[in-house]
Amino acid sequence: MNTKANVTNGGRWRLAVVAALAIAAVWYFSSRKSVLPVRAGAVERGTVRSQISTNGKVEPVTNFEARALTNATVRRVFVHEGQQVRKGQLLLELEDADARTQAAQALAQVRASEAEQNAIQNGGTHEEVVTTEAELAKARTDRDSAQRNLDSVKRLNEKGAASLGEVRDAENLLSRTAAQVSLLEEKLKNRYSAPEVAKVQAQGAEARASLTAAESRLAKSNIRAPQNGIVYALPVREGSYVNAGDLLLEEADLRKVLIRAFVDEPDVGRLHPGQRIEITWDALPGRTWEGTVTVVPASLKMLGTRNVGELTSVADNQDLALLPNVNVGVAIVTAEHRDALYVPREALRQDRDAKPYVFDVAGGALTKHEVTTGIATLTQMEVQGISEKTQVALGTTNGKPLVDGATIKVVN
Repeated sequence: MNTKANVTNGGRWRLAVVAALAIAAVWYFSSRKSVLPVRAGAVERGTVRSQISTNGKVEPVTNFEARALTNATVRRVFVHEGQQVRKGQLLLELEDADARTQAAQALAQVRASEAEQNAIQNGGTHEEVVTTEAELAKARTDRDSAQRNLDSVKRLNEKGAASLGEVRDAENLLSRTAAQVSLLEEKLKNRYSAPEVAKVQAQGAEARASLTAAESRLAKSNIRAPQNGIVYALPVREGSYVNAGDLLLEEADLRKVLIRAFVDEPDVGRLHPGQRIEITWDALPGRTWEGTVTVVPASLKMLGTRNVGELTSVADNQDLALLPNVNVGVAIVTAEHRDALYVPREALRQDRDAKPYVFDVAGGALTKHEVTTGIATLTQMEVQGISEKTQVALGTTNGKPLVDGATIKVVN
């Protein structure tokens, strides 16, 4: 029973396969005989390039940003927004009365410190030195007089005219006067102890630092341009009150600008320094600015919902048309071939071995033509192994598949 059933099932299976093959053969030969309406395109020659399209922002290459160091009032504004300025030109003045007072106080501290250091070097102040020198001169006179007195008493003692007690008194007097001379000489030489000297030196250093800071604040009350450029941000007016840290103005040379672009993670690996970029701005349609990639992403970060790498490029902006902080479109050219052959991407197909080919439509029939591919764009594919201006099939208008050898009619 089982054997007969198996034989019956096997026969049915073979019949099904034969029927399917017959249907396929009928369809194949009928399709070859029927005329397929085919859309066609041509093999063209030109420039093919692969690029990454993204967005970016314009920034100054070297920016000068002036901020208020202390609370102050804007006294004078000498420029207006958009004005070109020269290096060293006075741009803005703040009320500097407090800064001048602080600078004067710091200078007084420095002068006092210098006087103390001078006193250390000379053994005291001028008055102290004069007084000590006078005392020393008197002490030396007293010592010399005591020495002469001792010599005289000793001679009298040898003759019996003076006692030993008188000799001892004369010796004690000489000892006291000599000690006074030594004390005053040491006072002139080493008036101050090491800790006192260190304290005065530290106070001097602190006073000089305070003066430097005060002079810097005073100088920064007068804002000058550090470079040739344009004042492109000026949020204050004369009479405005500003707090410490408030922005006063921004100035930069905008003949070259920095483009900061953000590339999605899958494309980061295609980036290299030196690649050409093209910048467009919706406010000036039809304009294109060019630059080259200078810094490629070293890490990724989140930008909204995107995981992106950040690259920078410097672009020429000689006519100053690109403005700081505007959003721009950025195209990074990753590869470019000039004078290359290319076909519409929809003309390209692959066989079971992943070998690319196209269908030539010459002679009213489809002819399979193997090609070698190169750079791909969204709409084009670089190819080799086929002649320029060859017409190739893009697809049918009735949805039927393209078959090698099929009769076709090219339609628009």
